[in-house]
Parts: sequence; structure tokens; C-alpha cells
Amino acid sequence: MKEKIIIFDTTLRDGEQSPGASLSILEKVEIAKQLAKLRVDVIEAGFPVSSPAQFEAVKRISDEVGVVIAALSRAKEIDIKTAFESIKTASKKRIHTFSSTSDYHILGKFGSDKYGKTLAEKRNTVLQMSYDMVQYAKTFCNDIEFSAEDAGRTDLTYLAEVVEAAIEAGATTINIPDTTGYTIPDEFGYKIAELKRRVKNIDKAIISVHCHNDLGLAVANSISGIENGARQVECTINGIGERAGNASLEEFVMALNVRKDKFNFFTDINTKEIFNTSRMVSAFSGILVQPNKAIVGQNAFAHESGIHQDGMLKNRETYEIMTPESVGVTKTMIVLGRHSGRHGLKKRLAELGYSPTENELDKIYASFLKLADKKKEVYDDDLRTLMGDEVYKESNNYELMYINVNSGTSSIPTATVSVKYKEKEFSDSATGDGPVDALFNAIDRAIKKKFKIESYSVRSVTSGRQAMGEVVVRMLINEKRYSGRGVSTDILEASAKAYLSAINQNEIFINEAEKIKSQSSITEVI
Repeated sequence: MKEKIIIFDTTLRDGEQSPGASLSILEKVEIAKQLAKLRVDVIEAGFPVSSPAQFEAVKRISDEVGVVIAALSRAKEIDIKTAFESIKTASKKRIHTFSSTSDYHILGKFGSDKYGKTLAEKRNTVLQMSYDMVQYAKTFCNDIEFSAEDAGRTDLTYLAEVVEAAIEAGATTINIPDTTGYTIPDEFGYKIAELKRRVKNIDKAIISVHCHNDLGLAVANSISGIENGARQVECTINGIGERAGNASLEEFVMALNVRKDKFNFFTDINTKEIFNTSRMVSAFSGILVQPNKAIVGQNAFAHESGIHQDGMLKNRETYEIMTPESVGVTKTMIVLGRHSGRHGLKKRLAELGYSPTENELDKIYASFLKLADKKKEVYDDDLRTLMGDEVYKESNNYELMYINVNSGTSSIPTATVSVKYKEKEFSDSATGDGPVDALFNAIDRAIKKKFKIESYSVRSVTSGRQAMGEVVVRMLINEKRYSGRGVSTDILEASAKAYLSAINQNEIFINEAEKIKSQSSITEVI
């Protein structure tokens, strides 16, 4: 009989830590709703103690999404209490707490003599701390997950001791992360098998694995983990995450689906929602899916070689081990235009995974009509891009009203802008080293602020001469990084939108901090 593997999705927590990724609260809620449609078992919604915006995002998801909602916390009382406050309205809640267990981490994070003078003493401190904090978390809810950070490089004997203590304290899930992506499959699988053999109370908890992709082995290690006793896999959409990312949800799930002859496992994932989920996460995060990415890449089901094409025409199974339709890629091209109507737009958005309210649909439809006037034909990728842009608009403080840019090979680039802020409009002009620089300088002059840009990127997100262009701007404000995104058929307009979007992200952070501090029940734990 096949055994179920629990899918723990950490796109909204570990995935958001990808360099350059920055999701607003509204975007996180939309993604969480789509993850529920994908039928993941657990959504790790964020790290609530890290910022007011993180707290509010986890709280909103707990209010609106009906799967298990997990909140991450360090093995500290303030973290655990904050985590519970953020998920207490969830119908199914989990506190996920962690301690560092490898010697690399213990010596790096607990180097002070107050944790013990020798490595052995420091290990004992971490062991006791892990036990105490799991026990403390258990006073808030029954579903407690404990992670041994950098378990992949942790001494096996000591790791077994920490795991046993965490289960004794009340942990119901034990996560064994390969935090640095260091291990190889047989090594990682052996570690899981040995924990099952050595930890006397291991039958009281589910073993989970969380593998990073630094050596490109995250999915392989996850598979090795379940073959040796793990029954939960932690992964992300498109494999996004810290450094080289995490195990890719779509790759792991489809490996089990396609190789049913090899694996005696199954998941509850609705695979036909994989493509929609992938595109939504890419659109909101601004992280492009590489064309040759397995399962969801643009070329995943493309066949250019003449030999391949001939074989495909005779028998699809010649070069395809799964169908595009099995992961939600349809060959039917639905084109919308100005005369499609609200009902047609709403229906297609629902098919793409979006569920706007009637008020939201009114705003989206207005933007859709403007786009249809420019492009005449509006495709699915246009709609996904449009939805991403609309979510940003929901949280705008600064709004672009007007731009005019003059540039040429023999003239000085000059830009004039008008920006609306809280019902007032501010206008100014500036020159720059190119039209985009002039545009950003003009915005700075108009709002009387100056910002440091760390990166600027532009790409086409749809096809054709009237393609929608996407600009992502990453800036540093008060030692914090914010990413802004703008889309338009006019790349200069998209640049201005992206610049203001990053500024708005900073405004959101400040506003959420003030709002949460004003709520006495939360002030104590933030």
C-alpha cells in the first residue's frame, strides 16, 4: 500500500529569502490561496518576529486560508509567543521552532563563554534550550515542528540526542535540514535511516526533510530522505530560496507521479495547478523561471530537434515522459480583447488561479481595457502580469500620474514626472545619464527624497512587438532592501512604476510597524 508524503511548502518563508525577491502582504495572501488550490498540506507563511510586515502577512493568511499554517521561530520565548499570536486564528496551526546543531553553527552562534567554555558544554546548552523551547511551544498548540539547523553537517550521535529530547518535549514533526546543501543522496539517506534506528521515541513524530540546492541535489536528497523513513518534504514553488534555492515542489511531486513503478509513495497535490502556481509565484516575486527548468520551464515540453519532432509526431511517448496537460499547461490559446466583458475576464482569471472580489475585479477590468486598447489581443501571460501590477496598486502611497521623457543621441536626457501622494500631486523635472536615470532623478526631486539603487533589471514577460515589459528595481533604504516591480508596454513607464513600488514597500513596512505597535495585545511580543 502506498504511503502519503506530506508536502510542506515554504515558498512564502524560505522562498521569499531569495536574493531580490520581496512579496507584499497582498501578494502572499494570493499565493497562499493558490497553494491551497494546489492542495499542499502545510504552508509555512513566514517568520513573524522578523518584522511587523511578516507578522501581518502570517496573520492574514491564517485568517483566510484553511490548510495547516506554520510560523517559524527561533528557540526563543519571544519568537515562539509571536509565532503563536500570528497563527492563533488559523483553523489548523503549527509552530515551527529551530536550534543550530552542527559544530559550525554552535561555535559561530554560541561562541560566548556564557553558553559554556567547551564545545561539549555549548552542545549541552543547545540541547537543553531545544528541549525547553519545544516544551514552551507546546503550551500554545499541539502541532509543533522542531528543526535541527544544519543537520546535514551535524555529528550523528549528537543529532540523535537533540532529536530524542525534542520529541520528549512534545515535538510532533522533526525536520532534518540540509541547510547548506552539502550532503549527497546516499549520505543524507543514511542519516535519516540511522535516526530512525537510534532515536528510541522516533515513532512518536513524523520525520521531515528540508534540502537546499547548493550542489543541485535538493530533490535527489529529498527522495533519498523519504526512501529512508521521512514522510514530510519541505519545498518551494520553482525551487526558489536562499542562495541556490530549495527542493523544487514540482520536480519532487512529478518524480513520484511519473515513477510510480519505482516509488511506493503519493502526495495529495493537484498537479494540474502546478503551472498556474509557478507562473503566479514568478510574476509576484519577479524571479524569472529559467527556460530549461524541469516541469515548468518554457522549454520543458518543447522539441526543436528534427529527430525529436519526428518521433513526437509518431508517438508522444518517444520523448515525453509526462504530458503538458498533467501539470496544467494547456495547448488551447484563449485570447481576450476589449469586447470580452467582465464575465469573460473573471472566468479566465479564475482558471489561472486568481479569485478577485467584485471591487477588485472592477479595478482589474479597468486596467484590462486600457491594456486591450494598446495590445488588441490579451494573452494569459498578460493577465498574470496585469494581476501582479494590480496587487502592487492596492498598497500604493506614491502613484505615478504622468511622465514625459526626451532623449536622443545628440541631446541631454530630460524627464518630467507628476507623482500623487495622499491626494496631493508633486511634479518636477531632471536630467540624467540616460532616460531612466533622468526619470529616477525627476521622481527624487518631486518627492524630495533620494534613494540608493542596488540593481535594475528589465525583461519582456510576454511576446510580440507589443509585449509587456517588466522592470524590477532593488533599493537600499535605511539599511533594509526593498524590491519594486512595474509593468507596461512602455518600458520607461514600467521603470517609474518599479521605482515608486520599491518606495511604497518601504512605506508599507513603516505603516505596518506603526499599526502593530498600536495594538496592545501584540506590542508585548513584537
